[in-house]
Amino acid sequence: MMRNTVVAMVLACALTTGAAAQSTSTTLTEKQIHGRQLFAQSCGICHLQASLNANTYGPPLNKASANANNEVMRIFIMEGSARMPAFKHYLKTADVDAIIDYVRTVPVPAATTAAR
Repeated sequence: MMRNTVVAMVLACALTTGAAAQSTSTTLTEKQIHGRQLFAQSCGICHLQASLNANTYGPPLNKASANANNEVMRIFIMEGSARMPAFKHYLKTADVDAIIDYVRTVPVPAATTAAR
């Protein structure tokens, strides 16, 4: 029982740190800060890399996700997809908006070139 608690605490810290590291923006609004917290809690398990070389279940999200279309992202979050659960019974509309506002602050990663 104690081991499970420790593992859960370590995982929660890693996910929160990953969410904070994703945004290089120095000034987030209160709504974006709330969105970052919700993202780490609800989305991070699939969309944040917990450690180096660890795979994620879903793609990393950034300001270009869902073709930078907030309505498309909102539909994915609320209704889910074949590989993603729906959050319409778990998150309020304001929470989804906060998550989207936060994701729109995350920069697109630089393209990596293949090693030659």
